[in-house]
Amino acid sequence: MHLFDLCESTPGGATSGPSPGVPGWVLGCFRRRSITFFTGAEDASTEVIWLQSRGLTADFRRSPPGVRAASRAALRELAPAELAALARVEGGLARTRWDGQLMHWSDWVAFQTHAKWPEPGRLTRVGGCMVELAPSGAYVEDWRYQPSRGGPLIGLELLDERDARDGTLLHRGGGLVICGEHAGFVRGRPEPLSQGRLEDYVLAHARDDAGLARAFACDAAYGTAAALRGEFSVSLATLPWREGQPLLSLEGFAEPRDGVLVQRVQEEGRWLERRFLVDTLERSLDVALETAVAPATVEWFDREVGAGLVPLAE
Repeated sequence: MHLFDLCESTPGGATSGPSPGVPGWVLGCFRRRSITFFTGAEDASTEVIWLQSRGLTADFRRSPPGVRAASRAALRELAPAELAALARVEGGLARTRWDGQLMHWSDWVAFQTHAKWPEPGRLTRVGGCMVELAPSGAYVEDWRYQPSRGGPLIGLELLDERDARDGTLLHRGGGLVICGEHAGFVRGRPEPLSQGRLEDYVLAHARDDAGLARAFACDAAYGTAAALRGEFSVSLATLPWREGQPLLSLEGFAEPRDGVLVQRVQEEGRWLERRFLVDTLERSLDVALETAVAPATVEWFDREVGAGLVPLAE
């Protein structure tokens, strides 16, 4: 079964998870415009994508310039500086909890091996702009909602991915978040790396094929689809050879049993079995760009500002 058909067969959508859902105005896909730090420094060049289902966040971050590698085997041919740059790319999936004031992220399955962003976020949204403030005052981020012409809201937490023929464990942890035309897919390493910075680990294993394979065994990628039910194509990934390739197949899903959703599918000539926990399965992502204000604010806007302004297309 196609995953989108599974959404259609679930009356009213299905949502489950270990924590209460986030507010509706946080759902969807956001692209960061900038981050400003307490020092006055600002970064507007790093490409950052945030996808949010009811209880899961998928997050991807890459600074320019990007490093190219045609395959996993090509990693050992890269210069140390290029390997270090690849090891600084970020991508992961976390459970989320909203306490009424702050968004909390936990249980990260991530490409990076240390917690670079440990704080919760104080969130405010005005129209299509969402501002995230670190409670410590360390930084503030400006996020912009990415419209979609339709499609579902899906959040699946990956338990594991195995070779369907012999049961070999390929990935453990991660998940899939789909917000209309935007999707993020994270597959964790089958075994964790030692604690510390991934960049240090990669440089220490720069000419060690087995060590590099362990480091780059986490696959985190973001992609978009040109049409509803179309194939998601990767545009940002922790593994550069994934870019331009299909994100994943959405076929081969069965109805959930005991809360577990199983996918059996052939990708790149290999039969895979993936097991997911369902966070969100909703046939339609409905996000209003307009946010609530007092009647006096509406009157001011109509009188002083509104004429001639064109809203962001949904």
